[in-house]
Amino acid sequence: MAEIKQVASNRKAFHDNEIFERVEAGLSLTGTEIKSIRANGASIREAYARPLNDEMWLYGAHIAEYAPGSYQNHEPNRPRRLLLHKKQIHEWARAITERGLTIVPLNLYLKDGMAKVDLGLVRGRKQYDKRQAIAKREADRDIARALRHRNR
Repeated sequence: MAEIKQVASNRKAFHDNEIFERVEAGLSLTGTEIKSIRANGASIREAYARPLNDEMWLYGAHIAEYAPGSYQNHEPNRPRRLLLHKKQIHEWARAITERGLTIVPLNLYLKDGMAKVDLGLVRGRKQYDKRQAIAKREADRDIARALRHRNR
């Protein structure tokens, strides 16, 4: 069984966007970056992904400098290569251009010691869509609560 440790979550992405598709991607990191991630020093709140030259890159993710890293430390906001199959990269690049979607990281976690990012193919919600989503979620909660109390 794979051991998974949640490092960072992009909760804003779940609220502000409609998610169409999800995929797990690996991250190409340096030594001090993975050590910093293991110490929970990462944020993906403002991050997004873009295809470039048959590769997928993650921009805007902040991985804090590793304190004992000295002169070998990394740049906190540098672009990082995502490890995906070429077919997936081409599919998602087509979806971005044809359907006007965006690729956003949803979760950053460690799976068996490897850094993984859960990417989502998303479209931004309008304000009224957000209100509808909140109302639907609250209605579902009320129904579940009523059913739980009815079974007592």
